[in-house]
Amino acid sequence: MIGTLVNTAAVIGGGVIGLLLKKSMPDRVTTIYFQSIGLFTLAIGASMAIEMEHILIVVSSLAIGSLLGEWWNLEKGAESISNSLKDRFKIGSEKFTEGLVTSFLLFCVGSMTIIGTIQEGTGGSPDLLFTKSLMDFFSSILLASAFGMGVIFSAVPLFIFQAALTLLARYAGNFFTDNIILELTSVGGILLIGLGINILGIKKLRVMNMLPALVVVVVFLWLFT
Repeated sequence: MIGTLVNTAAVIGGGVIGLLLKKSMPDRVTTIYFQSIGLFTLAIGASMAIEMEHILIVVSSLAIGSLLGEWWNLEKGAESISNSLKDRFKIGSEKFTEGLVTSFLLFCVGSMTIIGTIQEGTGGSPDLLFTKSLMDFFSSILLASAFGMGVIFSAVPLFIFQAALTLLARYAGNFFTDNIILELTSVGGILLIGLGINILGIKKLRVMNMLPALVVVVVFLWLFT
């Protein structure tokens, strides 16, 4: 699990550097910087979503996953947790939750994450996760300088998610077919597009309530393909 440990450390290290940069940014620079981060998030999301093959499964997963998330009101729960963390650690950032969710999706929902954890979990080299760690290090600098402490806290769900995938791959590596990897990445890309829209202030989308779609799409692909 060395790849996941290195990846987690890279996000924390990059996040700390980003926080130091954030302190020296004037308001007008922060505004244009958020706009650039929003466009970057849209571009990454589009590049992930564009290769989807099972469109009906992806659409159905998004619809059902969003209804489940709305029923469970995940966004309200996440806000309560983030407010508790901000009070506990005296964090003043208003974009804590947005930074955490954006970072988690960018760092965790992609083919490199899934393939890298499967590779390491089945006894292969962690080199792919090392490469991802370098990319996430620089991305976390940018994100933390825009969103603040939430990016550093995203290292916790990142570690849990990648460690779980690594352990699952160790005992059931054949479960992650090419279809599952591709469409899981596509759903993640669509959610990132939603986050990009939020960051740009175009419209407030409840992306947190759409997160169950990531689980639903895996179940649908396992059952119907």
